[in-house]
Amino acid sequence: MNKAQFIAALAPHFDNNKKEAARSVDIVFDTIIRTISKGEDVMINDFGKFKKVDRPARKGRNPFTGETIQIKASKKVRFLPAKSLKEVISGARKLDAAPKPPVKAAPVKAAKAAPKKAAKKSAPKKAAKKVAKKVAKKRK
Repeated sequence: MNKAQFIAALAPHFDNNKKEAARSVDIVFDTIIRTISKGEDVMINDFGKFKKVDRPARKGRNPFTGETIQIKASKKVRFLPAKSLKEVISGARKLDAAPKPPVKAAPVKAAKAAPKKAAKKSAPKKAAKKVAKKVAKKRK
């Protein structure tokens, strides 16, 4: 699932407003990124923990030439899944039913909407009559 698919999955919970869903996703990701960049851990219960890890400088080997090279120190992000997430992934525990989006009441249609639909329905009939007249003229 990519970000666009994730937003589309969340949109029903925001009254099918993809902009609001995208804004919410962006805010969550931005908050996680900013917190980790400060050096703090982000722990989400029943999901996992995002943690900044310092990797020291080390020696490595170039796979093509076999020569030893020096690898610089770096900072990485590590995700440690929570116990409950591991249990769900392994199949030891089943997930509860997914939360359903709120049900909206059906909007009340105005009385003026009916004549417009009738006009739209009659338009194809008029077109069909014109075609029938043209075909009749060609046959004569």
